[in-house]
Amino acid sequence: MAGPDVDANTSSRLDVPTAAPHITKDQALKDPSAQDKPKPVRTRPQKPNYFLIHSKPLPLETCPLPAFVPQNPLSLLRIAYIYLSQLISAPSSHRDVPITGIFSSETRSVHITDHASVRALWEMGFFGKGTMSRSEPSWPDREKARLKASKHGGGTAEENTRKRREERKLFKLERARAEAEQIEETLRKERAALESAKEEKDVEKATEIAISHVFPWMQQQDGDAEFKEETKAVPAEDTEPKETATNIVEVPVLPTGSTIHTTGIPTDTVVVANEEETPITNQEHLQLNLEESFFLSYALGSLRIIDSDTKQPLSTPSLLTLFRQHSHFPTAQTSALRSDDPFLLNYVVYHHYRSLGWVVRPGVKFSCDFLLYNRGPVFSHAEFALIIIPEYVEGSVEAAAGKGKMGWWWLHCVNRVQSQVKKSLVIVYVKVPKEIPNAAEGEVDIGKLLRGYEVREFVIRRWLANRSRD
Repeated sequence: MAGPDVDANTSSRLDVPTAAPHITKDQALKDPSAQDKPKPVRTRPQKPNYFLIHSKPLPLETCPLPAFVPQNPLSLLRIAYIYLSQLISAPSSHRDVPITGIFSSETRSVHITDHASVRALWEMGFFGKGTMSRSEPSWPDREKARLKASKHGGGTAEENTRKRREERKLFKLERARAEAEQIEETLRKERAALESAKEEKDVEKATEIAISHVFPWMQQQDGDAEFKEETKAVPAEDTEPKETATNIVEVPVLPTGSTIHTTGIPTDTVVVANEEETPITNQEHLQLNLEESFFLSYALGSLRIIDSDTKQPLSTPSLLTLFRQHSHFPTAQTSALRSDDPFLLNYVVYHHYRSLGWVVRPGVKFSCDFLLYNRGPVFSHAEFALIIIPEYVEGSVEAAAGKGKMGWWWLHCVNRVQSQVKKSLVIVYVKVPKEIPNAAEGEVDIGKLLRGYEVREFVIRRWLANRSRD
């Protein structure tokens, strides 16, 4: 039996999407929907070009040779000319004015006070931290923004964060008050329903039994009436509750327009009387730890450290002895210095990874010794966290005493912390030599001293059953 007639042009083939027709420029101008919509106005300030600001990895000036272009033979002559000129008069890789720092025995660090030197050390290698900042020395910029906010409104990032926290606190108080009122109203309704049910329990029960025996056909109607009576027994909402439950926490009701000030945060701002910009004296210093200071002084030669007491520059051997003494607490005597001083162990690891091109930063925030950044803190988070463990020679007194050995409980705790912050834990073993030259005996060859240490590293990751099974 033949089926119904089917149009071969429509149902005998699948619908294949075709390309959209080309719209000319004149058609686009005539069609208002095809015109470009206005771009949204940028509300956030544009971020600085960090690749340009931090283009130099170290505070040194380099003079690279120009690139050789095979298609242009004259480029070879230019390379030869620049190379010969650098051989005759070699350009200096250091600044004309050396960076000067002052050693502070109270803070066990070196302070840089010159603003140009501070910016140079931070922008070229991310050395140190601001004494009045979390990391980058940005106190003058924050102070200017604060003074500007006092005149024109707005504020710095810290001030905006404080305002958001106050608003969030007010919202939580209001939400807690509403929840407490709702719970109190629910309890009041339940108590009223229980009291009314208790009073009418006996009467309703006797009536229900009598009706069920005498008039069975009225049981359903009485059931509906009972439901209606229970509904009417609940009183309407009162403006004030008669009694307060004992398990409800009373939340203070804030008056309209009131604000809450967080304890410990200053609420007063400096008001500038005149409209001109008030000059700000930079009160922030760059604080370098002992490893950063010695690396800049010994390895790079770009930092000169002055003693705060004598006001005289410190030589490299005396600087090494001074830093080794202050790496102990309390400060150790020269005769008590050993080959496993904390400064020597930390500096060997710091120098090792800085030489490999990593940006090394202190890791006390994440319960480790150092953090390794690929290019710097402004580009990405730290990928690795370092834990330094000394490794003593077999047969030494320290090895026999079990010094430098850590338990599995400690390792699991440290690894758990690094896993939570998404960092790979690296255990760095530093092989300690038996003896090193004493600085009191004369000039010490620091290069020979550092070559006596060996560094071994192991990356530890958490073992997960669902990722490690076959």
